[in-house]
Amino acid sequence: MAEAVVSGVRADVNSGESSATNAMAYLQDEKPDSDLDPALNLGDLDLTTDEFILDEVDIHIQANLEDDLVKEALKTGVDLRQYSKQVEAELQRIEQASIKDYIKESQNIASLHNQITACDSILERMEEMLSNFQSDLSSISSEIQTLQQQSVSMNMRLKNRQAVRSQLSQLVDELVVPGAMISVILDSPVTEQEFLEQLHELNNKINFAKELSFRETLACSDIQDIVDRLKIKAVTKIREFILQKIYSFRKPMTNYQIPQNNLLKFRFFYQFLLANERTVAKEIRDEYVDTMSKIYYSYFKSYSSRLLKVQYEDVADKDDLMGVEDTAKKGFFSKPSLKSRNTIFTLGQRGAVLSPAELEGPILIPHTAQRGDVRYPFETLFRSQHFALLDNGCREYLFLSDFFMVAGNSALDLFNCIMGKTLGMFLKNISTYVSDCYDSIAVFLCIHIILRFKTITAKRNIPSLDKYWEAVLELLWPRFELILEMNIQSIRNTDPQKLGVLDTRPHYITRRYAEFSSAIVSINQTFPNERTHTLLAQLQVEVENFVLKMAAEFPSRKDQLIFLINNYDMLLSVLMERAADDSKEVEGFQQLLLARNQEFIEEILSPPFGGMIAFVKESEGLMERGQLDRLKNDEARITQLVRGFSITWKQSVEAMSQDVMRSFTNFKNGTSIIQGALTQLIQYYHGFHKVLSQPTFRSLAVRSELINLHHLMVEVKKHKPNF
Repeated sequence: MAEAVVSGVRADVNSGESSATNAMAYLQDEKPDSDLDPALNLGDLDLTTDEFILDEVDIHIQANLEDDLVKEALKTGVDLRQYSKQVEAELQRIEQASIKDYIKESQNIASLHNQITACDSILERMEEMLSNFQSDLSSISSEIQTLQQQSVSMNMRLKNRQAVRSQLSQLVDELVVPGAMISVILDSPVTEQEFLEQLHELNNKINFAKELSFRETLACSDIQDIVDRLKIKAVTKIREFILQKIYSFRKPMTNYQIPQNNLLKFRFFYQFLLANERTVAKEIRDEYVDTMSKIYYSYFKSYSSRLLKVQYEDVADKDDLMGVEDTAKKGFFSKPSLKSRNTIFTLGQRGAVLSPAELEGPILIPHTAQRGDVRYPFETLFRSQHFALLDNGCREYLFLSDFFMVAGNSALDLFNCIMGKTLGMFLKNISTYVSDCYDSIAVFLCIHIILRFKTITAKRNIPSLDKYWEAVLELLWPRFELILEMNIQSIRNTDPQKLGVLDTRPHYITRRYAEFSSAIVSINQTFPNERTHTLLAQLQVEVENFVLKMAAEFPSRKDQLIFLINNYDMLLSVLMERAADDSKEVEGFQQLLLARNQEFIEEILSPPFGGMIAFVKESEGLMERGQLDRLKNDEARITQLVRGFSITWKQSVEAMSQDVMRSFTNFKNGTSIIQGALTQLIQYYHGFHKVLSQPTFRSLAVRSELINLHHLMVEVKKHKPNF
């Protein structure tokens, strides 16, 4: 680029110089016009030559005529010769002025020439310097390339050395057995944190030595002996420590959960043994299984036997069934009658055992209950026993999975080795109990306790007790169904004539059923069971049949209806306290009660108002068929009905109200029946008005003696009882 600049400057200077020189030469060579050579060479303009072509001249002339200046001159009529001379003179004048300007500026031009010459020399020197600098840069570039190649080579060698160093340093670190490790493994107690850390390092070196031995690394033989000795020493110390912990579980009155939790802090010890000395690991595992199996069996056996000492002494037997009459077993050595032991069929506070607070509450302490002379039903003892089992079983399963590093079927097998004997004892005790149990509510509560405990273990993701829960349910369900079927059969076989004096109040067998059914339905709502619903439906059918059989023993239909209504009402009252309003049992008895109430209303209205009611029904039937004229001759009958109602209706309503309130034990139900009867009476009297307003009877004079319907309604309201 420098060379180009220099060359350009030179060209400008040379051109300027040549222009000045030509001007000076022109000025020096200038001669007068008279000295010009007359023999001019006009070339193509020479008209005297033979080569001149007239056609071309015409073309040039035509082209010049097209020129704007020529056109303007021709239009103004200018003489072209004169105009040519004028132009030529003007050009000469301008040329002379230009020459004078050049002469006037000759000194400056010469000075410029000198300056340009000096600049040219300076630029030559600069060009030389730049050429030298360019050559120096070329040499520096080659040196940089050399240095770059050397740097890449050194970087590669560095990476290779670092890679080799990392491999060798790791190998050396793994092979070297530091003195601190040896002293800690040999002398420090296993409970020290330092021993645990060095044990981890030793385990890594053992694994690394095994890996090198497979590769046949010669350096491995240098440390193998030391590593083996340290391993033997560590295994010995760990074995003694863990066995001492396990043996401490066996001490009487020891809370084994505390040393068990401490043992979890050293779970790596067993992992070390399992990886390096499986024989010792198996020995420790077998010792733990044997010890804990005996501890759990002894604990739960003792706890279960002590719990039985605080159970209620009076329990149901095979004679304590729903259909057994009160007059049975009146002997001197017989138990009290079933009526005094209705808790067999009543839930009462026993259902509280299923509440979350009590279900997962603290277990019972038998000796505390014995000192306070407190007794409990079987389901409470069952809950306490199995909650202790659930709590210990879940904790044990988690410990086994964590400490012995087992999972899935291996964990379940190990758990069964420890708890199998205890669970077998539980199943045997339950089987013995249920074989002679006739308390269906207790059995049903135990079933639902197990179902809830099963849900708890599922939420905790502990599958260790799943098979046991199923085994318990397989014992309890058949027994519950058997007891329920026995109660059904007892009601079916009940002889109403052997149940003592007839009474229209609710029967004790009906009350037993109501209490029992409401208890089972309320418990069964959380975990519905179709088999239970089926058995309850069968029991309900038998109870309904029993109530009908008992009602048939009464001589009058009125007493039969009173008995039925009292029993149905009592059944509904008890069921609705615990069961849902839309349960099958509630709906069934509501329909029965409604039907019997309606029939009873008709029954009590019949004696005082039977004539009027019969007349209204007969007349309405004839009206529908258009045969009302058949009664137009019954004027005497109608007159008697109108006057008789007007005279006696108040006394009849009062007597009816008192009779109803005496007949029904539930005042609310009695009030409802009275209101229904009075409403029905008004409807009948309204129908009586409607019949007498027909054309057939409009001419009867007795119509004026009819009581105003609105007045009757006002008077009737005065007789409604308020409770």
